[in-house]
Amino acid sequence: MRSFNVRRALIVSTSLLALGGCGADDIASPGTGGNVNISYPAPTPAPSPTPTPTASLVTPATGCPTIADPQGLTDAGTITGPTGTYRVCTLPARINTSVRLTKVAGLLYQLGGRVDVGTDQGATSTSTNVVLTIDPGVIVYGGTGVSWLAVNRGNQINAVGTATQPIIFTSRDNILGLNNDNSSGQWGGVVLMGRAPVTDCTVAPAATPGSAQCERQTEGAVDPAIYGGTQTADNSGKMSYVQIRYSGYVLSANNELQSLTTEGIGSGTQLDHIMSFNSSDDAVEMFGGRVNMKYFVAVGAEDDNLDTDTGVKANIQYAIVAQRTSIGDAIIEADSDNAADGNTPRQNTQVVNFTFLYRSPGGPDAAAVLLRGGTDYGLYNGLLVSPNYPCLNISRPQTASTTADASIDELGAPVFRSVLMQCGSTKYLGTNGVTAAQTQAIFGAGANGNSDTYTPTLASLFINGATEAAATAFNAKTVNAFFDTTTYVGAVRDANDTWYKGWTCDSSVASFGSGSSCTSLPTT
Repeated sequence: MRSFNVRRALIVSTSLLALGGCGADDIASPGTGGNVNISYPAPTPAPSPTPTPTASLVTPATGCPTIADPQGLTDAGTITGPTGTYRVCTLPARINTSVRLTKVAGLLYQLGGRVDVGTDQGATSTSTNVVLTIDPGVIVYGGTGVSWLAVNRGNQINAVGTATQPIIFTSRDNILGLNNDNSSGQWGGVVLMGRAPVTDCTVAPAATPGSAQCERQTEGAVDPAIYGGTQTADNSGKMSYVQIRYSGYVLSANNELQSLTTEGIGSGTQLDHIMSFNSSDDAVEMFGGRVNMKYFVAVGAEDDNLDTDTGVKANIQYAIVAQRTSIGDAIIEADSDNAADGNTPRQNTQVVNFTFLYRSPGGPDAAAVLLRGGTDYGLYNGLLVSPNYPCLNISRPQTASTTADASIDELGAPVFRSVLMQCGSTKYLGTNGVTAAQTQAIFGAGANGNSDTYTPTLASLFINGATEAAATAFNAKTVNAFFDTTTYVGAVRDANDTWYKGWTCDSSVASFGSGSSCTSLPTT
């Protein structure tokens, strides 16, 4: 730039010198006998240059707000990334009094390690002790890999964002602008522990499954993080319009957390509009309890997306799942084949109005959907796009059993209604005593609105097109009152259906038209 300006100055100076040799007397018209003054028209003013738009960088808040907990917030200075500089306010290791995290311009809240919401109130308590409230637009990040949020039994989280001001849980590297669309596993995640029934008792292995004495320890947690009980309607709080990015740090050998882990939570807990982005383990894993969730988006998980275990009874409606190419295991992994898979309560999970994009056979599950461990499972009004790989794998005769038996909480074989699948050349698998032919018969293509010859006409990756619109939907409300009655299959009815928009973030894997990149932070 400097050499260009010098050169331009030399050209201008030379021109002025040349003109300097000519005065008014030198400008003449032949035959007039005198000088002629020439009046030039006034030059048209040059338009003002349009300024180049520049992003407005965030400036740090002057300090940390006061919260009700006596320990307060610790001012940890500032952190700077491509979106600006922020004041960092670190949460106490244990929140002992109900507090509210408000949105303050130029301020981030930091988890300095494991942060406990309250102390464990035990399996039989019925009261609520501590509530952590997080306001719309707040950003909370894990300052270290082992940072995670532990909402203990008898305590609650109230993290309620909005469609335009989601709450974001993320990592330090995301703040610093170091991430790309393949980054993952940079902090722990969010764990909700409740007092609803679980199986596979680990704290007291001889306890009766589903009893108050049947408790489990959070996988990978060094210090006690216990869950389980008998309160099916237990309430661990509410999470709504929330993003959880880059989670899944390994807490101990082979034990990673998920974006969201529910552990024995009850049906009083409200979960909706939850997004998981690039978890290095599962997008969500549900250990026991009673889980109800609507409007779920999972992108880029490196293990499973919906992992359900230890006697959970779950209802999930409106789910978009998109894998990264060649990264990840199953879309659905249900329970485990082990000596405890006859425990009651037996798992019973229902997923309704889903669009699953399966792009990787990268794990041992070997198919987009793996049902095992004696699970009862139902898939309704769904689309599974798996053009290169098997769609469905059923393991263990107990899972495939068509005999209902209330005495052992057995509902029979998995149920499929109005499910369209696009599969690879091998569509079905069977393992551990189940044949591929049995799996195929259980799915029942050609009956109950099911098809395994589906050719997608989806727009923008997940929006229903003509083929999807022509499918006949099943009334899922007849299965459970939690579900809405819909007249369509898939997660997104048409271009006018925009429940996923605004509160999510975009990446090269899936764009939700939110105008906000998962690798960056919102600046408003």
